[in-house]
Amino acid sequence: MSQLQSYIIYEDNHLFVINKPVGRLVQGDATGDEPLNETVKTYIKQKYNKPGNVYLGVVHRLDRPTSGVLVFAKTSKALSRLNKQFSERQTQKIYWAMVKNKPKATQARLVHYLKRKPKQNKSYAYPKSIPGAKQAVLNYRLLKSLKHYHLLEIELETGRHHQIRSQLSYIGCPIKGDLKYGAKRSNFDGGIDLHARKLSLIHPTTKEKMCFEADLPHNNLWQSVL
Repeated sequence: MSQLQSYIIYEDNHLFVINKPVGRLVQGDATGDEPLNETVKTYIKQKYNKPGNVYLGVVHRLDRPTSGVLVFAKTSKALSRLNKQFSERQTQKIYWAMVKNKPKATQARLVHYLKRKPKQNKSYAYPKSIPGAKQAVLNYRLLKSLKHYHLLEIELETGRHHQIRSQLSYIGCPIKGDLKYGAKRSNFDGGIDLHARKLSLIHPTTKEKMCFEADLPHNNLWQSVL
């Protein structure tokens, strides 16, 4: 319980926002590892001495090896309203990524068509539309160049499976640690250097615009950009 507490960014009667650590699942899968939604349910149950089952809706997901802002809904009303915002692209999602190669342009809008291969749990990017592919759009800009890596800020226009990982790999800029998409070496913690830095949304009941920001992971590379 105390460990989860250190990751909490915001909580009220409708929202529960955390800074997801690298390596944690958002929802259960075949591995059987405890997912974050169950950890948060247990936390709420213990903190408020709630009898019976605790409601917690998964609003969106982050890949297991990534970190950053993750929002859960504590009521069904909040979940349906937030789902609508995400599907209608009323939210703003900002990511930071460490890449090995410097992109040719310091900023650009990338438009690709992604085709997902479920057996490989991978999405392939194509420059033109092909059958079964979905359009993927993001904007990036170079924030900083370090000795061996480059920090990009990415704003998503669409939310596709492995979108940032696939699109950056396609332009020759795989994310540090991302073996699946072309990185040469894995990270010591099995994660990748992709961090959901900021998420802006409209509060489901107060209608107030809210922006949540997640602190960077505590390792030397990330801390060196501050």
